[in-house]
Amino acid sequence: MFQGETAITIDDKGRLAIPTSYRDLVASECGNRLVITYNPFEKGSLYIYPYATWEKVRDGVNALPRLKAANRALQLKLVGAAAIVEPDGNGRIPIPASQRAAIGIEKKAVLLGMGDKFELWSEQAHRAQIETPLADEDFGDELVGLQL
Repeated sequence: MFQGETAITIDDKGRLAIPTSYRDLVASECGNRLVITYNPFEKGSLYIYPYATWEKVRDGVNALPRLKAANRALQLKLVGAAAIVEPDGNGRIPIPASQRAAIGIEKKAVLLGMGDKFELWSEQAHRAQIETPLADEDFGDELVGLQL
């Protein structure tokens, strides 16, 4: 559904303008409802889910046993921090101030289309990710047969 990399500017009110190439898709496929939450696996980014996709993720995460510390941390970062947002008439969504501060987004950011969701990265964290090469041994046999 979503793919590509877009340099984004966050306005003075903490809003992100959804790229025009995605606006119709967000309106039709997402019902103009998105959920913003932390990326629990990497520093410096947020996940932005279409609401229907989010419901499945939320329900799966909430079904994990809360007695295990890792599950509880995942629930806190994903579900506990989730904010439902809707684009305004100009296609802008508010990014909660606490989330912007936690991942270090001020003005410049990078929006990545990652299939079923977006990832919003601080410019610095995105650069660090891109500059870090991947090693073949990180993947085992998962890449066998893929032509990259």
